[in-house]
Amino acid sequence: MQVYKLKYTDRETAIANLISKNVYIETEEGLEYGTGIHAIVELGIITLTDGDLETEPVYAEGYHYDVMSENEIVFENEIQVNNPKHMFAGYDNYNNI
Repeated sequence: MQVYKLKYTDRETAIANLISKNVYIETEEGLEYGTGIHAIVELGIITLTDGDLETEPVYAEGYHYDVMSENEIVFENEIQVNNPKHMFAGYDNYNNI
């Protein structure tokens, strides 16, 4: 099993890329998982530090997705994460699981 942590500039770019990689398949009913895809998690914009009355929140750059697949997929925008905001249950490594 492969887990991919992906960063895009925005949601529209992400969806287009995931469709081009057959992670998502467009159907009449909407988007469905492609063959061998077990999970797609849209993390979106990640908050690094919550804001309060005196300070603005701090956000990670980009728009984020996690993908779990039994297929190896080449992503040009895969990132390495030291402090993940999301993990798939039972998987503590990110690749070649």
